[in-house]
Amino acid sequence: MKEFKDKVAVITGGASGIGLGIARRCVREGMRIVIADVEESALRRAEDELKSMGGTLSAMITDVSKANQVEALAKKALDTYGAVHILCNNAGVAADGSIWECSLPAWEWAVGVNIWGAINGIRTFVPIMLAQDTECHIVNTASIAGLTPYHPGASYHVTKHAVVALSENLYRSLGERGSKIKTSVLCPGFVRTRILSATRNLPAEFQAAANMQPMPREAEEGAWNYLEKNNFKVLSPDQVADLVFTAIKEDQFYILTHPEFNETVKERMENILQGKNPSLVPLSFKKAQ
Repeated sequence: MKEFKDKVAVITGGASGIGLGIARRCVREGMRIVIADVEESALRRAEDELKSMGGTLSAMITDVSKANQVEALAKKALDTYGAVHILCNNAGVAADGSIWECSLPAWEWAVGVNIWGAINGIRTFVPIMLAQDTECHIVNTASIAGLTPYHPGASYHVTKHAVVALSENLYRSLGERGSKIKTSVLCPGFVRTRILSATRNLPAEFQAAANMQPMPREAEEGAWNYLEKNNFKVLSPDQVADLVFTAIKEDQFYILTHPEFNETVKERMENILQGKNPSLVPLSFKKAQ
């Protein structure tokens, strides 16, 4: 896809972080957009910001873990704009803890948003795009954690690996059909978003049992500042959005935002091929130069 003006994008997790960065880029490209999020206050702020930029958009509260809500999102997009050309399955959450220390509600929440959110988006929007028979593109947001052998948040690590596999399967399935729908999987490293305090949006039915408190805003900002002060590359959502649009234009499947993690990904692949056990030493990656 080379031209974007007047085309329609649907972006989940669109009220902040990478999703909002992509939405801003869509506005600059002259696209019409539908942003979806569970955080109503952030969604309204994003809506006001994008409209102030001259954007044509709709906003909808959507829990992507619920298939009926994703179906309602698709109906809103079609009723409002008549088509969908780009789908960004971007909504994502993170919970801390090892496999056995992460509570069952926290696991259910992470799997629901990170995996079922992408599955629900694909199952809902792909038939619409196939029926349109027009040039379309789907971007699934995973993480560099979806390609590496370890992440301290087990549920995040597992679900992001699943998003990579889901995207690879989608790419192959659509390619075998000769479809006009293209696919990319976004695997970002450090991006200044609000993922560290994702539990602020923990559903009410999980709050008591999950026993998770969101990271205070000051601590969240402090974590990003610490990384930058120690020469780790921390990208802005807008910078990631630029990489996403380059990938769409070039029909690029894997979108890797932080080359300094490439050696870690390579180590994992080589260990698999050589039958070696996963390394127990800390992940190796170069700091930004």
